[in-house]
Amino acid sequence: MRFTITTLSNSKLLSRPVTSRPNLASTLQRPFHRHASTLIATTTSSRPRPGAVLGARSLRSSPTAFAARGYASSPYDGPSESTRTRAAVGPFTLRAGAIFALTGVGLYCYFKREKAKIQAHKEQEHATAKIGQPNIGGPFVLTDQDGKSFSDKDMIGKWSLVYFGFTNCPDICPEELDKMGLVVKAISKSHNIDILPIFITCDPARDDVQAVKSYVRGERRSVRLLPLRPVTDLAQTHPPRPDFIPSLVGLTGTYEEIKKCCKAYRVYFSTPPDAKPTDDYLVDHSIFFYLMDPNGKFVDAFGRSMGPVEVENKIGKYLSLWKQNDGKEGWSDMK
Repeated sequence: MRFTITTLSNSKLLSRPVTSRPNLASTLQRPFHRHASTLIATTTSSRPRPGAVLGARSLRSSPTAFAARGYASSPYDGPSESTRTRAAVGPFTLRAGAIFALTGVGLYCYFKREKAKIQAHKEQEHATAKIGQPNIGGPFVLTDQDGKSFSDKDMIGKWSLVYFGFTNCPDICPEELDKMGLVVKAISKSHNIDILPIFITCDPARDDVQAVKSYVRGERRSVRLLPLRPVTDLAQTHPPRPDFIPSLVGLTGTYEEIKKCCKAYRVYFSTPPDAKPTDDYLVDHSIFFYLMDPNGKFVDAFGRSMGPVEVENKIGKYLSLWKQNDGKEGWSDMK
């Protein structure tokens, strides 16, 4: 059997017989011109066959036949993509490393703080699930706005609404306390029951007894708008605004006392343990107020998304259910 290598170059058909396999291998390894194509045909004659000639012509006229470049004739395409990327980024410096490290630390602290908030919110949702008696509330001892001791035992025999906030809160706390006051007034009018509204500060470093007393009397302070000054000076320049309900009780205490109370009510707050009265900061905290029955047991929690009418209607249903069951232990499990 004889092999014929037919090469098409410059519109000429060349034919040369190859009689041995070594010659064939050396021929195949030769670099060909960029615009040439090679056809290998198996035949018994050294004469070019018409089919081979037609095949060569069709290859020459086909645009796809020369789409792939040979290895020997491929041009240099410049630096690789990874090389160009490294050149664009530039050398790694100590300054860049420091910025990268600080950014990483900042992101870690941020996500850790957000994780704590989410965890507290999940605990709140779990605690308010209607499965058995939610484990919210418990013993605490704090100090009211008159400097007297106030504990969870002072809530026994009364319906109570408990809200956690801080006096320097610019908007959310006043809005929620206003809503709580509207609910207390509406329930008093519709059911002839006086609910005890309670405000517990999450910022004991700045909210001492005098600050809490001025706040529950209707004086609102905002760290965004007013500089931190003694309460007496602030009261002289900004007279009290009696917006809050007069029966509102304000409570404060040491950091550990506040922390224990917040933990009992599943309240998240971000006040630094070593905060000082002159420090300038805002406090993140859970935004709920809690309904406690005369037995001191948790009934329900109302978030910021609920309006005063909706809260009033829900509390009204609880009051009716309480009367139907004569306030017996476990009545709230039926709600």
